[in-house]
Amino acid sequence: MSRSAAGAAPQLRAFVDYLSSERQLAAPTIEAYRRDLERYAGYLAGRGLDPQGASGADARAYLRLLTELHLAPASVARNLSAIKTFYRFMVLEKALENDPVAALATPRKERRLPRILSAVEAGALCQAPDPSTPLGQRDRAVFELLYGAGLRVSELTGLTLACVDFDGASLRVDGKGGRMRLIPIGRAALGAARRWAEEGRAALARPGVAELILSVRGRAISRMGLWKMIRRHALPLGLAERVSPHVLRHCFATHLLEGGADLRVVQELLGHRDISTTQIYTHLDRSYLREVHRTFHPRA
Repeated sequence: MSRSAAGAAPQLRAFVDYLSSERQLAAPTIEAYRRDLERYAGYLAGRGLDPQGASGADARAYLRLLTELHLAPASVARNLSAIKTFYRFMVLEKALENDPVAALATPRKERRLPRILSAVEAGALCQAPDPSTPLGQRDRAVFELLYGAGLRVSELTGLTLACVDFDGASLRVDGKGGRMRLIPIGRAALGAARRWAEEGRAALARPGVAELILSVRGRAISRMGLWKMIRRHALPLGLAERVSPHVLRHCFATHLLEGGADLRVVQELLGHRDISTTQIYTHLDRSYLREVHRTFHPRA
């Protein structure tokens, strides 16, 4: 170990103790920070520096090197978080007068585009459950509501019978942050939900249970139960690695936009507070956009 790196070791040990005793961070987080800072100290040592004598420019050069080495944006962001937290600790302990990295901005994490199914695949999944059995009716209602209404898992498991307006063909959904929204549902979802409510659910429900979607024991279905049910039907279709409740929500949004729906309408249906959250779906299907351009633009 070089003299610079050796000099940094007591600082890092004190920092790790601080994260454990005062910040009370989880052990995996502390270990990740420790590894990140040891690599940072090693980088500085190769330049004859230690963390206490490094500047913001030195830290910036290190982060740029991580990017050039093709480290994932999330990992670069975590390294910066470790470095920033370390220097705040050094100032707090009066080992440094000024924080050299206070002005460094956290890089934006890459937003991965959600995986989706084609309309044909989503339709096949909705048709997979056998509606002649109570559980088949339930499962078909689940698929039709996830794909036909774009519900989050928590929203679906929290639906009660009173939330479904069968005459008005709509759902009252309590979303994130206590924001309530009304979602129209189409014939397929309405029919599946009605048949389940009137037949299968009526046969399974325990007294006093208000939730719409139930487990085999007649109680509200759990998130894990929902996942297992979806996987069971997706497996024979070869979709098990691509399907989750949230993927069907993505399909709902993407297929609406592909069909010409207005982005603001989709935002309202999904219950997004910020339009930028919904805009990710506009980047999903480049081939579709190219086809629209070819078809309708006079100079295409």
